[in-house]
Amino acid sequence: MMQTVEIPLWLFVLIVLFAAVTALSHFLLPSVRWFFRRRLERAVKRLNTRLTRPIEPFKLARRYDMIQRLIYDPEVTQAIVNHANRNDVPENVAFEKARRYAREIVPSFSAFAYFGFAMRVARWLGNTLYDLRTAPDNEERLAKLSPDATVIFIMNHRSNMDYVLVTYLASRSSALSYAVGEWARVWPLTRLIKSLGAYFIRRKARGALYRRVLARYVQMATAAGVTQAVFPEGGLSLNGRLMPPKMGLLSYVLEGFNPVEGRDVMFVPVAINYDRVLEDRVLIAANERGDRKFGGKVSVVFKFILRRTWHRICGKPFQFGTAAVTFGDPVSLRGYAETPSAEELAVDLMKRIEDVMPVVVVPLLSRVLLVGDLAADEVGLISALNAQIINTMDETMSVPADQLSEVANQALLQLEERQIVERLTDTWRVLPESEAVLRFYANSIAHYYPENDAAAE
Repeated sequence: MMQTVEIPLWLFVLIVLFAAVTALSHFLLPSVRWFFRRRLERAVKRLNTRLTRPIEPFKLARRYDMIQRLIYDPEVTQAIVNHANRNDVPENVAFEKARRYAREIVPSFSAFAYFGFAMRVARWLGNTLYDLRTAPDNEERLAKLSPDATVIFIMNHRSNMDYVLVTYLASRSSALSYAVGEWARVWPLTRLIKSLGAYFIRRKARGALYRRVLARYVQMATAAGVTQAVFPEGGLSLNGRLMPPKMGLLSYVLEGFNPVEGRDVMFVPVAINYDRVLEDRVLIAANERGDRKFGGKVSVVFKFILRRTWHRICGKPFQFGTAAVTFGDPVSLRGYAETPSAEELAVDLMKRIEDVMPVVVVPLLSRVLLVGDLAADEVGLISALNAQIINTMDETMSVPADQLSEVANQALLQLEERQIVERLTDTWRVLPESEAVLRFYANSIAHYYPENDAAAE
């Protein structure tokens, strides 16, 4: 027992290393995790006192636990059996496929990443790039929401900046959970986006097993009261108009809704409009080709950021005009209809988004310029814009009347800088190759006009 055993040095080092790893994983790491989790729980508790809608425990659950709960859900288990029978594969193979889907979908929310990092970036980016304007009754409409209901923001999709603006505006209410597409499944975006509570969806997935795993995750999150944000159009608008809604996520919510025992679900229509959509020419080109293959390049984005940063250092105007966000009246699913269909609900929600679409200056200018030259003097400019402002826009105008002239002149200078219009002696004229850009912006408010005239077609 007390005899000396000689072993090579490399073997001794290896044994010590294995012993250290074992001790670390079994004794030290659990204690460290427990220590930091306790600190996190206390921080979240303090944070919840400042939020209108506290972060639900479902969102704070460990990702591993959520994946296990999802793949062992009875409906997912049945889908696994059906997939195995349908494709003549062992059930354990189908189970591993479901596990892979669950790992892909389930986020790993970090309150620190969301409120400590993402909110600061969203606030800085939104206020740096745009003159951000909101409707005066946005806060009032959010205050009407039942504290026990699950809130789902239903938004039109104009730009990738939509995520930033709505995240910032809803920051005092709660943490939003987005559904994001394949574009975000690239390193290093994947881990960052998952830490912000977003979950990935495959837009073109048609397999029954995948759809069931996704449906059950959406239904679990909705039943647990997780505040969500959904783009019913399923992608960016290519022509400036609202795109036809897709029923996927809404149908999952309706399928899992229990009007008697479950939480109520309240949909909040959110309308977003811009004086400058960063991706406008990329979207227009995709629309002209008839596909959704966006031709943006990282080098172009990098040059754009460098150029704008240099402009700011030199004291040149940096903002791209106005970005406006308006919330519509909430829609209670419990009081909507006894058996609402996803299609009827989606169409109704898109109509409500249209009704509160904010009116910014560039779409108004675009309509005027597409008809003919625009007078450069202040009287002619205001007269032309007022001719486009109709009664139905009274509550959706994002720019007060006393600021209209100043904002319009700034917008015209930016359009000139982008080589969309040129100024002659006393008029503004559209450059022929830029008419498609003006149509893109004019289309965003075309629904306000009873006759979709040539300027908005």
